[in-house]
Amino acid sequence: MNKTVLAATVIGALFSGTAMAQTKQKPFTLEGGLGFIFTTGNTDTTSVNASLESHQELERWSNDYSISGLYKQESVENDLGEDEDRTSAQKFGGQAQANYKLANPDYRLFGFASYEDDRFSSYNYQSTLAAGWNQKLWQNDNTSLEYSIGPGYAFNETDDGESQNSFIVRASSAFQWLISDTAKFTQTISTEVGEENTKSAAESALTASISGNLSLKVSVSFAHNTDVDSDKEKLDTESAVTLVYNFL
Repeated sequence: MNKTVLAATVIGALFSGTAMAQTKQKPFTLEGGLGFIFTTGNTDTTSVNASLESHQELERWSNDYSISGLYKQESVENDLGEDEDRTSAQKFGGQAQANYKLANPDYRLFGFASYEDDRFSSYNYQSTLAAGWNQKLWQNDNTSLEYSIGPGYAFNETDDGESQNSFIVRASSAFQWLISDTAKFTQTISTEVGEENTKSAAESALTASISGNLSLKVSVSFAHNTDVDSDKEKLDTESAVTLVYNFL
């Protein structure tokens, strides 16, 4: 499948499920994160990570959207002994999950869509469409936990141009702990089990308010693929310190 067409299809799926319902005034949160790392001296590097996350709570829907990107450039010595700038990381991705509430609002039916383009992975792109069952196991004043599970389909293309499309089973969970009025801890885990590849991801994050709508987020994330090229690692880790601004 053409890369541009696939990205457009997924982006459309992210928002089509609830476009009509969004005309009502309902609780909505929107957070933007931005982090920079610059080093000079023995090592010259520039690293930028950015993200945009939102949550929408409607009468019949509970929706989550996110977009993120990572870019890293470093100065290395080439075969001629000269320094040159090279890109060592370049990744962009987006995902959304819409949960339709049943008679018991803790029981939902979900639809999920994601797209990831990582220049330095074994894939030109990885994309997923899935649907199934979502349940909020509990929610009180301080903590909440929910999970999702259901079938789906993965659209993957390796860096050799080979399609690896297959049916999958997707499972995920999300935990949140409001430690205080100014700090929270979140933990997300997901896995997509397929015939060609099993893709898993996890993120642990601690966010603390600095002033007003501005917060500091410290996170550690993991991404794992079972089917990669022989010269690639199956597990990628990323540690980040990010400034987060709450727009709403």
